[in-house]
Amino acid sequence: MQVHVEDISSVQKKITIEIPAERVNEEIDKAYSAIQKKAKLQGFRPGKAPMQLIKRTYSDAMRDDVMRRLYQETLYKALDEHKVEPLDSPTIESDILEQGVPFKYSAVFDVMPQILLGEYTGLIVSKEKYVAKPENVDGELKRMQENMAQLIPLDEDAVIENGHTVSVEYSVALEGSPDENSGAQSAEVEVGSNKLIPGFEEQLVGLKSGATKEFALDLPAGNETEAIAKKGIFTVTVKEVKRKELPELNDEFAQQFGEYETMDALRAKMVEYHEKHETDRIDNEFKERVIQALIKKNPLDVPESMVKRQLDHMFENLKNRLKSQQMTLEMMGLDAEGFRARFREDAIDKVRGGLLLMALVEKENISVSDDDLAVQYEKIAAGNPEMLDRIKEYYSTNQNAKGSIISEIKEDKAISLLIDRAVVTVVDAEQLKTA
Repeated sequence: MQVHVEDISSVQKKITIEIPAERVNEEIDKAYSAIQKKAKLQGFRPGKAPMQLIKRTYSDAMRDDVMRRLYQETLYKALDEHKVEPLDSPTIESDILEQGVPFKYSAVFDVMPQILLGEYTGLIVSKEKYVAKPENVDGELKRMQENMAQLIPLDEDAVIENGHTVSVEYSVALEGSPDENSGAQSAEVEVGSNKLIPGFEEQLVGLKSGATKEFALDLPAGNETEAIAKKGIFTVTVKEVKRKELPELNDEFAQQFGEYETMDALRAKMVEYHEKHETDRIDNEFKERVIQALIKKNPLDVPESMVKRQLDHMFENLKNRLKSQQMTLEMMGLDAEGFRARFREDAIDKVRGGLLLMALVEKENISVSDDDLAVQYEKIAAGNPEMLDRIKEYYSTNQNAKGSIISEIKEDKAISLLIDRAVVTVVDAEQLKTA
């Protein structure tokens, strides 16, 4: 057996394997013999049909069987001998299998790139300065008030206005392609919240319960049919109209949240919550900028299979978030293909960052101690002792889960190392926007 391995790129290899004619003949004879024993041909008892007839009748089945076995028996053996580790299933191209002729095929697959970390100390990174914003606390209290609001159904003659909550049934088709229809879907829409595709909520204003309206709206960029149709034709039927009745922001309102006796106590807690939320956001965005700085100093090709997996992960997360908000991809003017086109570069950067951090972990010999794990378990438990015991038991008995959390801790330590060795400038948020 002859084996040749070549680099297509830094993240893709091709292995070509040629199997001698003698081995091919053996496998073909073996396959035909197995077929002959089971073949049921008219006029012959099982196992008694002449081989010449078997070969004429079952040549395609023989080829499928022999090629599958040759792949299984030679490909992974060759990969192991040449110390090549594919990241995904290979794409195989082959010659036609023939008696008395060597069989040659090739397999193309992604591999992990060789990462030679260059510059990773002294990264120049900006960090947003934290500034307390009382108006954000007021906004959060307003959202809490909105969440505690009662929805009062209005009579059938009520006209939809901004602020009303409307139950609708809708479908959307592409302009010029009425057969490509999403089908009927239900949604609850707060008119004026501007959460849906631009223009959708405005089209509901002035309608009454039971009304049906058809209208066209521009679909956001990234829809897979963008090249042939720029508008979606929406058909919407109003099922019910409700108005919000907001509670007063007083001590009674605060007491509905359990541990607070007064509105002042609730507001103080919200100030504390806002500060933590904002500092967490600033820290997370800062870490992302640190990773981007690392990527910029260490350009890296990434395997397409890893990018695809990252996009699949991001896509599922988006669908779950939308579902929790009673929204759909169609309401955002997106589909799977459009999502992948729009967020492909983000996925590539996430893969690049992950690979570079993994290389940094190895280069700096970053390890995880039992104390590190204990701290992480306590974070997950969030102060719940009963939950902490269950978490410890879970990770002690599930090695895959424990391996994942160890990888997360190592990555966090690698980011902390980058930050410790970076040149950090704290700037106002406006300066970051213009940078």
